Amino acid sequence: MAEHNDLGKEGETRAVLYLLLTGYHILECNWHGMECEIDIIAEYYGEIVFVEVKTRTFYEDVKPEEAVNTNRMYRMSRAAEEYLSTYRLQEKPFRFDVIANTVQDGTWKMRHIKYAFFLKPKRKDNLFGWDL
Repeated sequence: MAEHNDLGKEGETRAVLYLLLTGYHILECNWHGMECEIDIIAEYYGEIVFVEVKTRTFYEDVKPEEAVNTNRMYRMSRAAEEYLSTYRLQEKPFRFDVIANTVQDGTWKMRHIKYAFFLKPKRKDNLFGWDL
C-alpha cells in the first residue's frame, strides 16, 4: 500500500479513537454510498454526524481541510441523503464535520471542525430540498 494511503488510514483510526473518547457513538466506518464513501458516521446526543477525515504531512502546501472542496461536499451530501433514507433517519438532525490531521516528524495534530459546511434548502426535486 502506498505511504499516503497508510497515512490516511492511520488518520481515520486516530479520528475514530478521538470521537469515541469524546462521547460519540460510531455507527459506520468507510460507508459506501452510490455517490461516494463517508469516512465515519457517528451519533452524538441524537445528532447524526457525517465525518470526512483528511490527513496531510506538515510539508504539503494544502491544509487538510482545504481538500474538502465543493465537489466533495456535494458528493458527501448525496451519500448522507442516501444513508439517512436507507436507514429511515430523515427526521434526525445531522451535520457534516471534518477532522483535519497534520503530521510532522511523527507528531500528530488534530483539529475537529464541527459543522464544517451547511446545505441550504432551496430546490424541491430531491429528498431534503437541499440546494446542491
